[in-house]
Amino acid sequence: MEYRLFKETQISEIGLGTWQLGSADWGVVNDDEAFAILKAFTDAGGNFIDTADVYGMGISEQVIGRFLKTQNKELFVATKLGRRHDESNGWPQNFSYATMRRHVESSLKNLDVPQLFLEQLHCIPTEQLRSGKVFDHLRKLKNENLIKHWGVSVETSEEALIVLEQEGISSIQIIFNLFRQHVADEVFAKAQEKEVAIIVRVPLASGLLSGKFSENTTFAANDHRNFNANGESFNAGETFAGIEFSKGVELSREIAGMLPKGNLAQWALRWILDHEEVTTVIPGASKGSQVLNNIAASNMPPIPHKTDVKLRGLYDKKIKPLIRGHY
Repeated sequence: MEYRLFKETQISEIGLGTWQLGSADWGVVNDDEAFAILKAFTDAGGNFIDTADVYGMGISEQVIGRFLKTQNKELFVATKLGRRHDESNGWPQNFSYATMRRHVESSLKNLDVPQLFLEQLHCIPTEQLRSGKVFDHLRKLKNENLIKHWGVSVETSEEALIVLEQEGISSIQIIFNLFRQHVADEVFAKAQEKEVAIIVRVPLASGLLSGKFSENTTFAANDHRNFNANGESFNAGETFAGIEFSKGVELSREIAGMLPKGNLAQWALRWILDHEEVTTVIPGASKGSQVLNNIAASNMPPIPHKTDVKLRGLYDKKIKPLIRGHY
């Protein structure tokens, strides 16, 4: 495993996304399976784990919290807030200082830690980012030592550029993959200039870039790749990077034909890591073997430049016009 700098901390360039550990939107993952995933990751040198308070409404955080108690190595957990719709909250109440503090305290309890390593706004409305008040709240929470760093998970390049103007921001989290190549052009240089970490989510386009799906693949009723395949429940970009499923399967085959021979998922992750501005990439996994497959990308050679040129040509001509949802 290779590591990259997040402020003063060395974190694994392959992190672990844990939406699936919430057992809500990817099918059910029991505790034994979750611990096996987390153990495979940490045993292989991974030390950066990303979660959110709405992943199973606290279940993912709680599982990670229990796992942390079994470890004697330092692990860095990032979580998110802003999308809860429990009895007393919702938009716009979620963005008051009082509510944000309650949600931070909830994550601290779930993870059973005294301070959050990284708290992130979780794809909140653009107008809230423009107003700037949420950032004052995050600064206050940091001053109170409830959080060490804060960042923002965004849906669009426009939102990324808005938040990059905020003093004290440590990271942005954004969708970036072979189905979202333009993000590098619009955001990466500015983030590097500001010394803001880039956390890449949806790196395998919800599994499309694993090469394991066919046009006939189906998903469980409680899997977002079923109920949000066309953006029915939230931004279409969070599922299959906004590409219609059958078309995504076809394009994944075309991409595989351009990349060096081998495992498509590994090369798709390697392509992301070839961008030096990226700090870490956070693929999810439903089993330990997938974790190890993802981590292997860290030690692969860079993709040849001529291949990059071909991949960008395919993206500009065939892929980008097909992206749905706001991006």
